[in-house]
Amino acid sequence: MSHAASHAASPGADHAPPAESREAAIARLRAQVAAASRLLVMEDLLDYSGHVSARVPGMDAYLIQPGVDPRSDVAPERLLIVDFDGHVLEGQPGLRPPVETPIHGEIYRARPDVRSVLHSHMELAIAFTLMEGVSLSLMRARAVRWESGVPIHPDPSHIKLKTQGEALARDLGAHHAALMRAHGLVLVAESTPALLVDAVHFDENARAHMQVLQAGKTAMPLTAAEIEQINKHEMREFHVGKLWAYYVNKGRKAGLVPQDWPTGG
Repeated sequence: MSHAASHAASPGADHAPPAESREAAIARLRAQVAAASRLLVMEDLLDYSGHVSARVPGMDAYLIQPGVDPRSDVAPERLLIVDFDGHVLEGQPGLRPPVETPIHGEIYRARPDVRSVLHSHMELAIAFTLMEGVSLSLMRARAVRWESGVPIHPDPSHIKLKTQGEALARDLGAHHAALMRAHGLVLVAESTPALLVDAVHFDENARAHMQVLQAGKTAMPLTAAEIEQINKHEMREFHVGKLWAYYVNKGRKAGLVPQDWPTGG
């Protein structure tokens, strides 16, 4: 929305501002997916593999990068629109999506509430699938996002088949995260900015738990009463907007996110 449009209606006006066009919405999603990918690489949460996707409004399809493109250099115009079965609907000729499209397609198919998905190989997350008798606990305040649980999917291989994607989506269930045995994780969120914020906090929480273990101490996860208290004062939309702006600004100063990308939360 332009600066002028944003001020066309005074506070308290009895009509809503003009709706964002579909073209503008997809352009924004493209910029957000590309920016989130680059920012996650900047924060060492995404590397040579893994991918961010975003559901396309009004379609059983999502935006995702070409499989061969470096995650550190994802470009909005190269993103593909892929249906839930992995078929490319829109994109530059010759570009193919990642082989693990069933991760994204089957999660979107099973979870209409999910607007964005991350698959990554976050090292600290993987570590909690490799220790006998140790489960990732809710240590940091922002980890209340995963109070419903973080299941571990037992298949350590590349998720290339529809049946594998369906099994992962079943194990994810209604949760917001799932670990993948000896492989990585999936995170799901209501937007791509929220997905970036969740990835940062998931890593922070895993790091805090690992630090306690490395200190040889007994972990003291958040109690039910503490979780209730945190949730009582939660302002997720504000927090996501704040952190998204912080990381986009950090990326712009580092020359990773062009100033003209429409990355607005």
